[in-house]
Amino acid sequence: MMRIMIVKEIIYDEILPLRTSDTCNFALRIMEENRVNHLPVVNEIDLLGLVSDFDLVNHADLEEPVGNVRLTLLNAFISEYHHVYDAMKMITERRLSLLPVVDHRNAYAGVITPLNLIDALTKRTSVLSPGGIIVLEIAGGHYSMAEIARIIESNDARILNFFADPKPESTLTELTLKINADDLNPVIQTLQRYQYNIKATFAEKDDLDELKERYDALMNYLGI
Repeated sequence: MMRIMIVKEIIYDEILPLRTSDTCNFALRIMEENRVNHLPVVNEIDLLGLVSDFDLVNHADLEEPVGNVRLTLLNAFISEYHHVYDAMKMITERRLSLLPVVDHRNAYAGVITPLNLIDALTKRTSVLSPGGIIVLEIAGGHYSMAEIARIIESNDARILNFFADPKPESTLTELTLKINADDLNPVIQTLQRYQYNIKATFAEKDDLDELKERYDALMNYLGI
């Protein structure tokens, strides 16, 4: 199972924050170089806020310092001791290209980007581990992970990771299981004997090397 991940573990420090004395044009150039639409603004070690490209291009004079720009994202930051899921939620809801992080003194500590968040989650949720995926469709959302784990372990396999996806338009829940078994057939047959509805299966044995190569190529391209 995935261990607890806090924001502090995945801080990305290769994108430097803006100072209040930096010009708007300079900020826009840094955004373009880093392929982001936002940058944190600091005063010494204090985070002042998050400036967007929209804030900058709508400022009257692009040669003026960023300190003169009205920041519209003052509360867009997260503590380094929050769970990474909280960071994911904020980035998604506010459509941020990066999220500033503050430490226990509320001082600026770095940022999280969607790409380094994906990279961390991929490495720590067994996505690249050998095995297969089974998707169960469960009515009413009532299930026992202990029972499911026992069924899988009875076939000399174990669950590497799982997540539940309740369907708001119905009473069904999709339960996705990543299992460390190349041959899923014994597990599938046992689950079916216990009346579990199997919606889909994905065997990764043949495609694992290709998947890892594509993942590594993507990370190299993105510079992570």
